[in-house]
Amino acid sequence: MAVLDLRPGCECCDRDLPPASTEAVICTFECTYCTVCAEEMDWTCKNCGGNLVPRPIRPPGTLADHPASDVRVFNPAGCPVHESDPAD
Repeated sequence: MAVLDLRPGCECCDRDLPPASTEAVICTFECTYCTVCAEEMDWTCKNCGGNLVPRPIRPPGTLADHPASDVRVFNPAGCPVHESDPAD
């Protein structure tokens, strides 16, 4: 069974987005952003141009058999700059 990666952070600002986060959004390719960055990008993925939607929350009881990814994707090129950026 294929499952979503549930990537651990925002690709733009590197904000932590744990599996139960309601602040995580994804595109069809699972590019992952926080809602602050998504709003600044007009809810459009900077990589594929697709729409961004809320990432589903995996029920905690299933995380043992289907853990969230620990691979961080941080690619701020093309991202909006906002006050919470670590580079500020």
